[in-house]
Amino acid sequence: MEEGCSCFYSKMGTKLSIGLLIVLAIVLLMVRVLYVVYWCGKPFPKGASQSFSTLVVLGSGGHTAEMLSLLSVLRKDRFTPRFYIAAATDNMSLQKAHSFEDSVAEKPVVKEASSQFMKIYRSREVGQSYVTSVWTTIVAIVHALWLMIRIRPQVILCNGPGTCIPLCVIAFLFKVMGIRWSSIFYVESVARVKKLSLSGFLLYKLRIADQFFVQWPQLQKKYPRAHYVGCLM
Repeated sequence: MEEGCSCFYSKMGTKLSIGLLIVLAIVLLMVRVLYVVYWCGKPFPKGASQSFSTLVVLGSGGHTAEMLSLLSVLRKDRFTPRFYIAAATDNMSLQKAHSFEDSVAEKPVVKEASSQFMKIYRSREVGQSYVTSVWTTIVAIVHALWLMIRIRPQVILCNGPGTCIPLCVIAFLFKVMGIRWSSIFYVESVARVKKLSLSGFLLYKLRIADQFFVQWPQLQKKYPRAHYVGCLM
């Protein structure tokens, strides 16, 4: 009887220990997430690098035009090298980015602008069924993870295309795990006047973006953590 009781208490003690370790791990993870959220959006520390490797996420149509307009007013020597990423089915965005970089390289102020151009798989194409999109989403996440490990950007610029979500989520997880700190700057599209896009809504509500910008004052009133910067186009 005593041996049975001893075995029972031993098993209970083991389960209790495992339970405490799980709770401790969850608490530590929550503390780390809160720490990352707190420091998101803080200015770069003094003595930071003079230039920052920058990942630029492009989207079809107006997204790319807005992003290139934004890049045209940034100091190119501060945001270099630049890595442009567009969806694999987007045949125009990277061509426009190439043309933009060629025009920048012709200016004497910029010395040997460094840039690379890449494509990423989309989680779901327009009209694709949700059943088949499960597999394509997994493939897109794995591909995004590989790209983030390869690029390891210090700055991420995005303005709404769905392709930015897996990249930004992975960048946030890298922060939590202490792998790499990437500052995410999100600029909502000028087409979004009364409500955020799905990408913007997710990045705002989950506090993934370090700095969140909108181009209409009514959006800033609705989402107070956003910064109103006026129309950039």
